[in-house]
Amino acid sequence: MRKIAIITGGSRGLGKNMAIALAKKNIDVILTYNSKKEEAENVVQEIEKLGAKAVAIQLNVAEVKTFDSFVESIKAILKNNFQTENFDILVNNAGIGIHKSFAETTEEEFDNLLNIQFKGPFFLTQKLLSVLKDGGNIINISTGLARFSLPGYAAYASMKGAMETLTKYQAKELGERKIRVNIIAPGAIETDFGGGAVRDNKELNKIIASQTALGRVGLPDDIGGVIANICSDEMGWITAQRIEASGGMFL
Repeated sequence: MRKIAIITGGSRGLGKNMAIALAKKNIDVILTYNSKKEEAENVVQEIEKLGAKAVAIQLNVAEVKTFDSFVESIKAILKNNFQTENFDILVNNAGIGIHKSFAETTEEEFDNLLNIQFKGPFFLTQKLLSVLKDGGNIINISTGLARFSLPGYAAYASMKGAMETLTKYQAKELGERKIRVNIIAPGAIETDFGGGAVRDNKELNKIIASQTALGRVGLPDDIGGVIANICSDEMGWITAQRIEASGGMFL
């Protein structure tokens, strides 16, 4: 039976690439979007062209109070679209980037990051445990900025540091269900994330490339394949791990 993955924030950027990479591994996909419905539907069409099934559903990961109804929608999708009651893989990818110094970060900006990057994934994963298969996979997303420090990312990186700690606790507590939990930490990637600075600012791109062992800035394709492979049965003995995919940035 084909595996099914849920990917939050799957309409663009890394989430889109992850969804397509999983589809290429013959895994069906339920992807969420916040406001980009048309972009999400385009990703669904791309996945279907690869021979996999896909469904897009709206979700704001900052709104914890909506998670109960979201889970009910997921149950209906699993039954009606996939003829099953459970899914196999959860990728907590949805997120935003705020570039602001520690001294200038507002409480509102902090709370927004907290809700999207930590509180949302914490409780969404909790709510979805009832429909996640025993032996399934949870993939959380961190950042290289949780290992090295660059000015302007204090709040963002702190949330990702919290996700790294949470990953270990999830792996420990869900291990009795044979659920594996790992966290992937991308380095700088050429996407529209954070306003697309890494992609569009040639000078910044050049500086980052010069500080990366493999000599370039990362691309979405560098991350999607990592996600797809960590979910494979061949990786079945790996859990509670932080896996950095940065090309050797700031070694």
